[in-house]
Amino acid sequence: MRILKPFFVFLLLINYSTIHAQYTEVINSNRPGVSESAFSVGTNVVQFEAGAYTVNEEHTPLNYEISGFGLDFSVRYGLLFEQLELSLDGVYQNDEVTNNRAVIPQKNSRSNFRNFTIGAKYLVYDPYKNAEEAKPNLYSYHANRKFQWKSLIPAVAVYAGANFDTKDNPFIPYNAVSAFSNDGGFSPKVMVATQNNFNGGWVFVMNLIKDRIGTDFSEFQYIFTLTHSFTPQWVVFGEAQGIDGDFYADNIFRFGGAYLWTRDFQLDANIAFNTKDTPSVFNIAFGASYRLDFHKDKKIDNGNGNDGNFKKKRKKKKKKETDDFDSDGI
Repeated sequence: MRILKPFFVFLLLINYSTIHAQYTEVINSNRPGVSESAFSVGTNVVQFEAGAYTVNEEHTPLNYEISGFGLDFSVRYGLLFEQLELSLDGVYQNDEVTNNRAVIPQKNSRSNFRNFTIGAKYLVYDPYKNAEEAKPNLYSYHANRKFQWKSLIPAVAVYAGANFDTKDNPFIPYNAVSAFSNDGGFSPKVMVATQNNFNGGWVFVMNLIKDRIGTDFSEFQYIFTLTHSFTPQWVVFGEAQGIDGDFYADNIFRFGGAYLWTRDFQLDANIAFNTKDTPSVFNIAFGASYRLDFHKDKKIDNGNGNDGNFKKKRKKKKKKETDDFDSDGI
């Protein structure tokens, strides 16, 4: 119990910092799903998230198959305010389309960015900001796992960005169904992201997205993600993604997990599939997240000129707690 007690206190402090600030003591990644958290990475934090996935699709009515691989990445940076995050996201895919309708199957290779997006996200509402009832109870394990009605009110963030599509991109829906060439260019993307943090290690994230606004292939998406951390290192998740557009509509489901290797490094894996054959989808993905942490806590001036001493004491206390955490094997 000598080790477990400070270990338990440290976990509570991590949960408390997640609710009350953007910055957290451990990496806070959007992976392994495709949804976006309502919270940013924290000021002066640079975070890299990347993965590789297989491509396996089969369209039964049109009798074609697609196989290949893809790479996705995200670079996130907390700028100026705790609530603000800038991001660069992209998905590159290399695959081969096999048309089985001909006497001799015809194959066509494709490679390009499925999307390449620059944007910014801002947390507009945090229900637990400065809320007294959100403070962890350091003396009762069960009190911190009780359901709180306050947790039904989500944190809310808004996102605005721009897609950049290259000329004659084979993955752009307009180019795939029309004889006309696509000159590429910019198109807007907006999103509302919500997040509920429940006791017991449960987190629910919802994204409502309007993508490629103003183009002939604009689409609406929703993403629901539920994650559960059952140990400090392991988390599992389930996700449902709905896509509604004039050229493509689908419902994709993902299941997987992630492992926290260190405070700044995470590994993950997941599978994705749908329930139709126009086309059927089954993908396997692996990824990792890593952050460069240059975050510094703001000085607290309590009016007696001891803000510097307070910060030193706080850092010293934090070091002792993290040493206890390391002794448990993370």
